[in-house]
Amino acid sequence: MVRKLALAGLILSLAACGDRVDSNEGNSADAALTFAAANLDPNSIAKRVFGAAKVASAQSPAPYGSYAKGCMAGGVQLPETGPTWQAMRLSRNRNWAQPETVAFIKRLSAFAATQPGWAGLYVGDLSQPRGGPMLTGHSSHQIGLDADIWMLPPKRLELSVTQRENISSISMQRDAGVAVNSSWTPQHMAVLKAAASDPAVARIFVFAGAKVQMCKDATGDRDWLRKIRPWYGHHYHFHVRLNCPKGANGCVDQAPPPAGDGCAEAEQWVRNIQNPPPPDPNAPPPIPKRETVLADLPAQCASVIASQ
Repeated sequence: MVRKLALAGLILSLAACGDRVDSNEGNSADAALTFAAANLDPNSIAKRVFGAAKVASAQSPAPYGSYAKGCMAGGVQLPETGPTWQAMRLSRNRNWAQPETVAFIKRLSAFAATQPGWAGLYVGDLSQPRGGPMLTGHSSHQIGLDADIWMLPPKRLELSVTQRENISSISMQRDAGVAVNSSWTPQHMAVLKAAASDPAVARIFVFAGAKVQMCKDATGDRDWLRKIRPWYGHHYHFHVRLNCPKGANGCVDQAPPPAGDGCAEAEQWVRNIQNPPPPDPNAPPPIPKRETVLADLPAQCASVIASQ
């Protein structure tokens, strides 16, 4: 108890300093001190520490840091099965998130269940029990505000644990992502539009061909298209990213999407897929990426790991 009180006091004192503790830039020294005070090696590989946590921290829900460098206090577990959703790949233990994310999934899945041929949603990875870097896969999903939604329309929501491990989603792309294939339906667009129209959502990542198709088919209000952003690989699922919740002072929002509907940008992605630009001969060599250690994370993450 004494150690926990000392740790909390250190975090509060750091928060009172001139530099913001909730920023991921320039706080490594403060974070190192805080992790050391919690008897945690600041140089420990972060994904191993957070990947070992099996349950959420005994704290109030809070996201700390940014989507790709942070952690999550007081995570809430999305129930494995609900009236309009099923969580997939349960062995990964990645169906944890902020309460706002769980509430969003319930809203979106209820809408999806109104679409012809859809019983709701199959939900992929959210976050680990305490967020943080994952042992495998995503570089984001670290603060409980990211969610992967499968493109496969659920016909039923009675899959067993084993079935959820073995069933696969389906790809929506053809020709390396320049266009949608025959599996794409108006219902996919309706679900994506509903997600993008939700005020809690910051942006949605999907393959370029899907964005181009939605730009062609959208009628009336096109403001929601701004949140749909092309990104590599997102053709078996789409990735929803929520805004930092109101009052979450330790959370770092991503810069908002550029103004406009983003359709011209998506078309340029498609052109680049069809005719890749030549490499820049003057580009500097890539800097090798090192492993993220605990000291790279916000100082508050020490209390997240230390919590019982």
